[in-house]
Amino acid sequence: MKSRSLWLSALALASLCAIPPARAEEPAAAPAVKTAPVAIEPRALALLKDMSETLAKASSISFHVRRAFDEPAANGQPLVYYIASEVTLQRPDKLKIVTLGDGPVSEFYYDGKEILLFLPEANLVAVDTAPPKLDDMLEAAYDKAGLYFPFVDFIVADPYAAIAEGLTSAFVIGRSQVVGGVETDIVAIATKNIQAQIWIGSADRLPRLVWLNPTGTLDKPRSVIEFSNWKLGAPLAADSFRSEAAAKAGKIKFAKPAGVKAPAKP
Repeated sequence: MKSRSLWLSALALASLCAIPPARAEEPAAAPAVKTAPVAIEPRALALLKDMSETLAKASSISFHVRRAFDEPAANGQPLVYYIASEVTLQRPDKLKIVTLGDGPVSEFYYDGKEILLFLPEANLVAVDTAPPKLDDMLEAAYDKAGLYFPFVDFIVADPYAAIAEGLTSAFVIGRSQVVGGVETDIVAIATKNIQAQIWIGSADRLPRLVWLNPTGTLDKPRSVIEFSNWKLGAPLAADSFRSEAAAKAGKIKFAKPAGVKAPAKP
């Protein structure tokens, strides 16, 4: 991004201060050839594929994620909320998500057989049987209880298929030195429902930041998702996906809370 800004500044300065006098003997410049914009750039897809393969081939993944999103107040003013989560994944069938932030703390566990949502402050837990595959479990959690994790496309078995589905445009914006403490390539993508920018580590090919802007609807918040503290392939303890406190908590039904609308998927 810095090099592009410098180039644009230099071009603007040249146009103001370095215009040479016209010469009659010089032929007129040929008109610029107009070309249709490329809707989907191969380089953008290549960056998305590299990122997806890096995530998909890791036997285990852990990272910290922080999400900021806006919701309208009664007077229409957008209010910004923050949610932070610690995510631990072991392929093909184990997941743990501990969520903090502007709301009650929650712990989500999946061990290939059951899904469990524990609310420590209320000392309540909801448990249900689950499909043996992670992707199917995530769908079931949304259908049964309205549980949706906005970073889900980065932890499924094939992130590229999830991210690239329905793309109408994809292009590379440039590079940045200020996101995630590393150099990143910035890819812009869009579908009929959402526009997004993804900052991908130039060296490690890991997602560092995502901006999401839903289009054509007013009921989905704009949001930014920050990824940090990535660990790939690290050994995980056998009890990483269980909770002794949850096992002693009061049981509630694993279902959508009455009167609460499930969060809309992007």
